[in-house]
Amino acid sequence: MTSKIGLVGLGLVGTAIAESLLDQQFDVVGFDMSPERCHQLDESGGNSVSSAADVANGVERVILSLPDTDAVRQAVEGPAGILKADSLPTHIIDTTTGDPEQTISLANRLAERSIAFLDSTISGSSKQVRDKEAVLMVGGDKAQFEKCRDIFSALAERVFYVGPSGSGSKAKLASNLILGLNRLALAEGLVFAEKLGLDLEAFLELLKATPAYSAIMDTKGEKMLKGDFTPQARVRQHHKDVTLILKYAQNASQELPLSKVHLDVLEKSIAAGDADLDNSAIIEEIRRRRTP
Repeated sequence: MTSKIGLVGLGLVGTAIAESLLDQQFDVVGFDMSPERCHQLDESGGNSVSSAADVANGVERVILSLPDTDAVRQAVEGPAGILKADSLPTHIIDTTTGDPEQTISLANRLAERSIAFLDSTISGSSKQVRDKEAVLMVGGDKAQFEKCRDIFSALAERVFYVGPSGSGSKAKLASNLILGLNRLALAEGLVFAEKLGLDLEAFLELLKATPAYSAIMDTKGEKMLKGDFTPQARVRQHHKDVTLILKYAQNASQELPLSKVHLDVLEKSIAAGDADLDNSAIIEEIRRRRTP
């Protein structure tokens, strides 16, 4: 495998992926719908091109970092997608938190073109990707996973192969269910402590020493206290995730009562204009809620 890597999607996580690969001496060829993001890649030492098809030309492996499954399908099978390239890649590594069934279907279609598709979801924000603190959960053929270990090792110190195609997407949804509820619980607990008149900075440090501790306190606690909602991962992205979680729970005839409440909180947060803020901004929606 060559060190030249394609990258489609240069949002928060995509840009962090590009920076990590460049730091590890990979050559990165990338595309995003935003000219500003493409320019940022060029400034960082990568090379931007004008379409996903252009990304695929001349590389064996392409990474996708996109908002949802529809964007993935467009990037792969659309009019200027990867499959329109003059030469097709051997591997597509999809870091998108997508729909598992659609992920499996796309993997099967690509296998017919001799392209290995690895759903390689990321647990962690763009900052954690940049700091190499994120966790990768990879689904797909095990032998093809091993062929891309150099990329995975460049992006994260903790990489887990979780099973056949779709397993990475499924693991990410289940993981995000717990992560999101931990974040919501922290926001609610901090607002409650605030209403009781406690010093929140001292209370947060206390929490970290108790059995109530979760890693979300380290990544989002200070942002909640300072009201720093500069996005590392956006509210609207987690709303998409929780919507998918509830869809698959319904398909399995499983009620998820806490996730239903979480979806309502996220919907109200978006309605209040917080969609593009960091997901720690969920604390603002809790503050807005009052008893009748």
